[in-house]
Amino acid sequence: MQVGVEDDDGDRWIPFSERSEWSDVQPVPQDDGPYPVVSIAYTSQFRETMDYFRAVLARDERSDRSLELTEEAIHMNAGNYTVWHFRRLVLESLGKDLWKELYFIQDVAKSNHKNYQLWHHRRWVAEKLGVAVAPEELRFTELVLASDAKNYHAWSHRQWVLKALGGWEAELSFCSMLLQEDIYNNSAWNQRFFVIKNSPLLEGLDSMRESEVEYCINAIKLAPLNESSWTYLRGLFGNDTKSLGDSQSIGQVCFEELARDRCCIPALSFLLDLVCYGFQPTVDDCKILDSSIEILSSLQLALYLCERLEVVDAIRACYWAWRRSLLPAIIK
Repeated sequence: MQVGVEDDDGDRWIPFSERSEWSDVQPVPQDDGPYPVVSIAYTSQFRETMDYFRAVLARDERSDRSLELTEEAIHMNAGNYTVWHFRRLVLESLGKDLWKELYFIQDVAKSNHKNYQLWHHRRWVAEKLGVAVAPEELRFTELVLASDAKNYHAWSHRQWVLKALGGWEAELSFCSMLLQEDIYNNSAWNQRFFVIKNSPLLEGLDSMRESEVEYCINAIKLAPLNESSWTYLRGLFGNDTKSLGDSQSIGQVCFEELARDRCCIPALSFLLDLVCYGFQPTVDDCKILDSSIEILSSLQLALYLCERLEVVDAIRACYWAWRRSLLPAIIK
């Protein structure tokens, strides 16, 4: 960076008007009109940088100094789409080494890892570099996720890399590692489902369902109140509600958790769905819910579960009452 006026990092910044290499450029001030309603209090450094950026943009100057200018502008405001777009034009026109551009992006990401423009630029660079950059991109997202495990931009970029550039080999293990660290990481559960469905190295959701159900049941036993694992379990069956309703092992895990905690909302909710899908528990299973319960029909059991949920999940009581009203038409 140039020196002159002190910036936030303690360096000193030289105004463009004092740099000999910019002496031939006439800056273009921002035009806010004759009567701006609320003028933004730009710093003098930001204002001058953008005045010179508008000048090179107007003349479409694709040069090394323009590239350096965009770098300074991005460090001042990493959300400026026009600056990022012009930087791409300059990089391409000059045939710059895009591998070096990855390091620039990584530097900007240290304080802007949720900036959409940064991730859009990163994808553009990765597309240009091709499959060779896949390992680097996966490492980059891992670095971001290490400090922000639910960063949507990082997960979205990671999924794009896998589908467009490859790198599936260790992705399932990566998801397992994240879930081992935090079983409540719903983003890792989502990624696991994405891998099971899309990885060309695996056999697909249908063939892996049995092993994934076992994995999920073990996760539920570790954290019964974790909605993510129950949602994942439901997702493994998709629209195949008959197979879900016929699964004795899944019905059993619901009752096991309810035996420990009769107010376990996820287990009550899942059991309600199972009953609606045709699951028929035994009399002994039903007594886990309430020792005074006699033999119940599927409809009676579903009505009972809705009534329990209206009480223990009071914030969604109206929803469960609505579900209860639908039961006579669903369960014959």
